[in-house]
Amino acid sequence: MERGRVPLAKPFTLLIALALALACSLVLVQSARAQSFKVLHDFTGGADGANPLNGLMMGASGYMYGTASAGGTYNNGTVFRIGSAGAVKVVYAFKGGTDGASPQSSLIEDSAGRLYGTTSAGGTYGGGTVFRIVDSKETILYNFGSGSDGSSPLGGLTFDSAGNLYGTTSAGGANGNGTVFMISPSGKTWKETILYSFGTGTDGAIPYAGVALDSAGDVLGTTSAGGADGYGTIFQLTKADSWAESIVYNFENQNDGAVPYAGLIADGHGNFYGAATEGGSQEGGSIFELTPSGTTWNFTAIQSVPGWGISGTFRNVMLSSSGTIYATTHCDGSYDAGTVYELVPGGGGVWNYTLLYTFTGGTDGLYSYSNLVMVKNKLYGTTNLGGTYGDGVVFAVTP
Repeated sequence: MERGRVPLAKPFTLLIALALALACSLVLVQSARAQSFKVLHDFTGGADGANPLNGLMMGASGYMYGTASAGGTYNNGTVFRIGSAGAVKVVYAFKGGTDGASPQSSLIEDSAGRLYGTTSAGGTYGGGTVFRIVDSKETILYNFGSGSDGSSPLGGLTFDSAGNLYGTTSAGGANGNGTVFMISPSGKTWKETILYSFGTGTDGAIPYAGVALDSAGDVLGTTSAGGADGYGTIFQLTKADSWAESIVYNFENQNDGAVPYAGLIADGHGNFYGAATEGGSQEGGSIFELTPSGTTWNFTAIQSVPGWGISGTFRNVMLSSSGTIYATTHCDGSYDAGTVYELVPGGGGVWNYTLLYTFTGGTDGLYSYSNLVMVKNKLYGTTNLGGTYGDGVVFAVTP
């Protein structure tokens, strides 16, 4: 086994999150710009939830929304909302049966303010669900695990202009290595279409994140394993008469990075940004850019992240209107507890890295598997563990 590599289970669970944490064994002392940091909420492990494995989404209501993978009234996770002052309300508590269990994805919102997400387990067949929540009432749009339809969705969802939802499953499908799916409204129900089932070789395996759509309607995403060298891929699905896969990039575990758990973020100019959790010249993963070049894409590793092993950026990066990238790492920094950092574009393709905050692993939080959201010049995110009760926090940091 390569140094720092931790084998994945299907589905990814809190136990695997803890296993990944064991890979964070090298202490790196970093300098950081003095920041304003605040814990907004300590998860108690009770009715409010525990152990968030993703970050937050800013809703049109003015509240931020997220999921906790455990805790809640039935100990199967929650959907919660939080205000900028820290007041938390549980929007929905999963019972662990046909309504789903262990949500690990971020949420999205439609124009009517309805929330959509996935659970990694539960549902009619036990393979997870796609759900919608309106006024604290849940509707299951799709149940995974009935066959080759996929199971264990871990990432979030993406809408297209026609109202279809796209996502991935980390397991199941025709070959057991995950799928890319679309579900479409059909009267009062939703119908699933498998766009692609990942095989056992160079086409990639075990997609962790959701997918993105380009201006032509093609689907782009990452797999955390498989590919030519086994370190994961960036893939593209193009629809002609049927959906066909092409590999945009095979990760090599060199300066380019390896094991991309994060998905892709569009910049509005046809480019996409993403993160690999391992590899890179500083061994804490990499941040990369995809730029279109005719019918193909150019891959550029724009920054290596300090760390060691699987310690780097686990979730989607955030791209500000000024072009600055903000992200977290889940277990590097001087306390091996995670960091918040920024990358500011400079001249000549140079990006300037600044460490914004280093978690201590105590009451401020431990291990961030979080994307970030910016509200009124503050960054908000979550940690999976730590805090007053050890079950994670929601935090704010001013860059």
